[in-house]
Amino acid sequence: MAAQHLDDTAPNEGSVRAALRSPRRLKTEILAGAVVALALIPEAISFSIIAGVDPRVGLFASFTMAVTIAVVGGRPAMISAATGAIALVVAPLSRDYGLDYLIAAVLLAGVLQIVLSVLGVAKLMRFIPRSVMVGFVNALAILIFTAQLPHLSDVPDLVYPMVAVGLLIMVFLPKLTTAVPAPLVAIVLLTAATVIFALNVPNVGDEGELPSNLPSWLIPDVPFTLDTLTIIAPYALAMALVGLLESLMTAKLVDDITDSHSDKTREGWGQGIANIVTGFFGGMGGCAMIGQTMINVKVSGARTRISTFLAGVFLLILVVGLGDVVALIPMAALVAVMIMVSVGTMDWHSINPKTLRRMPKSETIVMIATVAVTVATHNLAYGVIVGVVTAMVLFARRVAHLTEVVDIAHPDETTRVYAVRGELFFASSNDLIYQFDYVGDPENIIIDLSDSHIWDASTVATLDAITTKYAAKGKNVDIIGLNAASSERHVRLSGQMGAGH
Repeated sequence: MAAQHLDDTAPNEGSVRAALRSPRRLKTEILAGAVVALALIPEAISFSIIAGVDPRVGLFASFTMAVTIAVVGGRPAMISAATGAIALVVAPLSRDYGLDYLIAAVLLAGVLQIVLSVLGVAKLMRFIPRSVMVGFVNALAILIFTAQLPHLSDVPDLVYPMVAVGLLIMVFLPKLTTAVPAPLVAIVLLTAATVIFALNVPNVGDEGELPSNLPSWLIPDVPFTLDTLTIIAPYALAMALVGLLESLMTAKLVDDITDSHSDKTREGWGQGIANIVTGFFGGMGGCAMIGQTMINVKVSGARTRISTFLAGVFLLILVVGLGDVVALIPMAALVAVMIMVSVGTMDWHSINPKTLRRMPKSETIVMIATVAVTVATHNLAYGVIVGVVTAMVLFARRVAHLTEVVDIAHPDETTRVYAVRGELFFASSNDLIYQFDYVGDPENIIIDLSDSHIWDASTVATLDAITTKYAAKGKNVDIIGLNAASSERHVRLSGQMGAGH
């Protein structure tokens, strides 16, 4: 069964079996997993600190999330692990109630993700505009870069040339050879230089204690009561929604990069299963890791579940079996890797002055709103929500102004014909009532809706109000030209909306 899941990959990506039969492809997947594992370590430790838990909780979460999602997830080559967004959500719960309540919330979040995915939450992705996706990507690039700044502040001067050397390796090595991922070469060379020359620079070991034992099965020690559910439910729901949103957005981003399609519903319930497994092994929960996914897919060229699975396996081997060696890796090397990821993630075309002048202002506003909120809150979910709402408001405003009322005919002295053109919904129909001459019009009014469509109850209420206003002047209104859907809605709702509403 596991092998079947592992091989479930889009044809143009190459299946796991195809990768296993190709030494070149397999090497790419293995080395990509190794690079991602190295990059996961300081991130997982940092997120553990944010969540207020032991570093081992974040590291074990990253291991279990990566290994599980490699089997059950819907987006091959995407990396899931402990994330900053989830850490921010659970930090108050961990601080006020302790680790056991946190684990219980992780388990409940996993169940909620499965339920929401089965109910079709992934289908909502179609309502996220491209401008929000661009803002999401650009905000991600900024957050990845700014997350490196603490590692560049109040540090020995030697750190800066080391970061520069790492960047130079990753820029120029791919021009010479792509046999080995440039980030891995940079990490190995800078670590070797640090050890050989006994350089006194911050390293991974300074970030927190690495575990010395394997994760074990854990049942949270909490009372199974309604009070417990009341405490953990809000955090679990927030975790579920934030995790799904970030994971599905990341999956869509990887789809675009790899020019392939992924099963978003499977990815959603796969995230739920991964969080349940993570909870039972004492992890803090997580979701898709966008920065590490970019390392895996864009920088290292991985395309299958092998790299995701091995990232988790290598992570466990590194922190448990080779912890003393991993602790020697200079943070400068990992900072250089993440800076390159941020540069590669940024959609530079979208902020080119020529592009900005060509794009509609509304699209630019949506992108800026997404970026601004995300960077201000350090939460990609908030940014996406604000971006989508902004896009909806601007779209409604734009469509509302496309509706017009035109006086098209006077068949006789007692009749006037109006044509209403455009889409009629709450934003456009609210002004409709003011576009008729109730006093000056003759006694018979015909409103032709052949070139429009009734989308909601607000429009029906507005048409009722127009009819009522004319009736108060002793005039008759006849509405014609309704298409089938508009006619059905008008017949069903007209006169049922309440007087004057």
